[in-house]
Amino acid sequence: MADIAELTKLIAPAAEAEGLALVRVKLIGGKSDPTLQVMAEDPKTRQLTLDDCARLSRRLSDLLDDADPIDHAYRLEVSSPGIDRPLTRLSDFDDWKDHEARIALAEPLNGRKQYSGALLGTEGETVLVDVPGQGPVGLPFAAIHSAKLVMTDRLIGATAPLSAEGADEIFETHDTTETEED
Repeated sequence: MADIAELTKLIAPAAEAEGLALVRVKLIGGKSDPTLQVMAEDPKTRQLTLDDCARLSRRLSDLLDDADPIDHAYRLEVSSPGIDRPLTRLSDFDDWKDHEARIALAEPLNGRKQYSGALLGTEGETVLVDVPGQGPVGLPFAAIHSAKLVMTDRLIGATAPLSAEGADEIFETHDTTETEED
């Protein structure tokens, strides 16, 4: 199995050369259908356009072909983190302050591994979450196994597309095949 930390060190400079910030590198699938998933974004907009995606994909494809860091066949997938994005960097918890998140810890803290609530930002290496019924809770960043934003109307508003051109157009299609009635 490939070392994700080493893959990240290899991929991050390529993303930065395209003016993008690397969000996550992950191997998904299994041995029968492995996929190297690379999520990136424009740091100014927190989005990834189709052109950005294509440029980064071409650059990574060439880089990975040359470096050959994975000893078996795999599929390369370059994508945006999406609206309900993973939170992978300490700065993500500040960037998405006041938005709802689900956080899973690697090991239980105070008898719990799962936390949900509004992000309150960070203090040092601690992620602060306002957990309903419990209030503010500090979670060590190093203890977080996974975290992602929760889809809410507020989040949708905060992640509006760069351009909504064409979004108000309606295209009607008509099925011209005939169906036989009994």
